[in-house]
Amino acid sequence: MPVYDYRCQACGQPFQERHGFDDPIPPCPACGSGDVQRLIVQAPTVAKGMLALAGDSRRASKEQLQDKWAEETPKLRKQLVDKLGEDVVNRNAPTLNSKFD
Repeated sequence: MPVYDYRCQACGQPFQERHGFDDPIPPCPACGSGDVQRLIVQAPTVAKGMLALAGDSRRASKEQLQDKWAEETPKLRKQLVDKLGEDVVNRNAPTLNSKFD
């Protein structure tokens, strides 16, 4: 079961709770209040397309991100041109026409 992070809105106490996805939100262990908010402390990593690893994915340098953008942009542009046509891509996504050397 996953661990979820919460913060009590009544007392401000942060806490973690392990429970199933469909289980109800637990009350605050410090004050017992049911007014708690789930926190997103880390976003999941998706290893596809533009989110594929650039560097070590968390601490990529500006140059690594630029290299990744330059690598992925022509692929994205080709997919859009194949699906929508050259004129639509030129009109609605002009930044995809730039050269990223």
